[in-house]
Amino acid sequence: MAYTQDYMKTAVPTNLFNDRGSNIVVINPGSTNIRIGLAQQDIPLNIPHCIARRTSQLPKRNVQDQMLNTQVTTAQHMERERAYDIIASLLRIPFLDEQAANSSYPRKMGRVDAHPPQNDMKEAMFTWTDVFEKNVPHSSTTEGDAPNEGGTSESPTLKESKIKVEPNSSARKYREYICGEEALRISPTEPYCLRRPIRRGHLNVSQHYPTQQVLEDLHTIWDWILVEKLHIPHRERNMYSAILVIPETFDNREIKEMLSIVLRDLCFSSAVVHQEGLAAAFGNGLPTACIVNMGAQVTSIICVEDGVALPTTQISLRFGGEDISRCLLWTQRHHQTWPPIRTDALSKPVDLLMLNRLKESYCQIKEGEVEAVAVVHSYEDGMPPGSHKTRLTALNVPPMGLFYPTLLVPDVYPPPPRSWFNDYDDMLEDTWQMDFPGGGAYPMWESYPIFQTKPKKEDIIGLAEAITKSILLTGRIDLQRKLFCSMQLIGGAASIYGLIPAVEERVLHAIPSHEAIDTVEVLQSRTNPAFVSWKGGAILGILDTGRDAWIHREDWIRNGIHIVSRRKYKDSFYVQAQALCYLNS
Repeated sequence: MAYTQDYMKTAVPTNLFNDRGSNIVVINPGSTNIRIGLAQQDIPLNIPHCIARRTSQLPKRNVQDQMLNTQVTTAQHMERERAYDIIASLLRIPFLDEQAANSSYPRKMGRVDAHPPQNDMKEAMFTWTDVFEKNVPHSSTTEGDAPNEGGTSESPTLKESKIKVEPNSSARKYREYICGEEALRISPTEPYCLRRPIRRGHLNVSQHYPTQQVLEDLHTIWDWILVEKLHIPHRERNMYSAILVIPETFDNREIKEMLSIVLRDLCFSSAVVHQEGLAAAFGNGLPTACIVNMGAQVTSIICVEDGVALPTTQISLRFGGEDISRCLLWTQRHHQTWPPIRTDALSKPVDLLMLNRLKESYCQIKEGEVEAVAVVHSYEDGMPPGSHKTRLTALNVPPMGLFYPTLLVPDVYPPPPRSWFNDYDDMLEDTWQMDFPGGGAYPMWESYPIFQTKPKKEDIIGLAEAITKSILLTGRIDLQRKLFCSMQLIGGAASIYGLIPAVEERVLHAIPSHEAIDTVEVLQSRTNPAFVSWKGGAILGILDTGRDAWIHREDWIRNGIHIVSRRKYKDSFYVQAQALCYLNS
């Protein structure tokens, strides 16, 4: 133990990551993307978290849950228009139905540059995904009977895509499933249905998407990434450990199912679970901070004090970056700047992919009219992709929907059956009070609100009000002052230009006048905001020398959560303290 401590004090960070991170896989699953990679890597792979499976169902659905989306009601439409006008008055731009020439106040005009030439070239080279197997064997021997090159083994799910032949086709084989961005680029005319195993921060379980299919799809996607992207075949998995960096929105049963996939199905030798918000604090070396995680479909807020998450401060908002992208489309159509093409972000995944890139390139928050000349693409059934040059306007309005969520009108998905949450196996049993050397006990699981058996209520309030509410829930003025000056924006949507000063301004105005707080600050992220939680998980895993909280595969398969007495999902308070000491030394 003394040798380990001396090594941790003297080790160069680069050497430490290379020595200890080469056999640790960090998995950070999200609703839209999964961030995954070896802990020694600087940045993870960022892969769309979806799978398209070949289907013979008629009538064919391009997206598994496209029938679950609700239409915008008249009341929602009126609320959206009111929110637009409130935002327009703040940004000093014309109201929704007001002609720019009739504006009674001076307007500032801002121009955003169009795509750089290299991006235009990349977009112009778009092609639909090839849905057929590339190397079709000419002999009668199937792929499953042929010896593997180099002696590597593949999972049954990967072999499956190479042995089924489409009727009426003697030479070409359809791929049984396609994962990642390729799945988003499949032509609507092909016999495939896209599935997203996670939606709005929960497993996408519904009457149209049974639990077993959701879990099978998760396993297939993760296994495909491990084999095809990280080049870790099945026979070598017992040499690797896994770190699951889990969003706060997941409940008790969902986390147990993911652990089963990692340990039982993917065959990792051991695994540990870390909370996403807490990992983000370590990713930026912040012992105390208000973590605002702005994902594609969910925005989560939680406060961390001295390396321990405070469960009473956790708030989830049911909107994110994808909602901004869909609002961008609505805004342009209302202003009649969108080309006359059939763009559908809900049932055509490739359209949402395009809208996300337009948002990332052009949307920003600043006063005055913000316009841009951009290339919009159309992906019509049975036709090659088309390009349309157009002028986009009011590009600063959609991101303001983070503060006025009625502008976004998120798509609604029915919750899973109530029986999904009936989990009588208490994961928290025997872990609330844990004895430590030297006497005393620490309520370890108070720092892990994600392990609740009941689904959380998601507040329908704006981002500034949610941040203010979360911090004030701490109930201590000294901590509140520290947190208001240590806000951290992470996630893909956190990269929107102008968001940081907008958050600071609106949070300051959202603080009640009777509170003795007059200073707020958003701290700059040390790394890409989208990867902070993943990096924090890697740091925690590498610095965890004792691995007291890790679960071994054999124990999990044999006993489930009942691993050994007083050791289940035990958190490692000492690992957290050690990590903070290391990061701030």
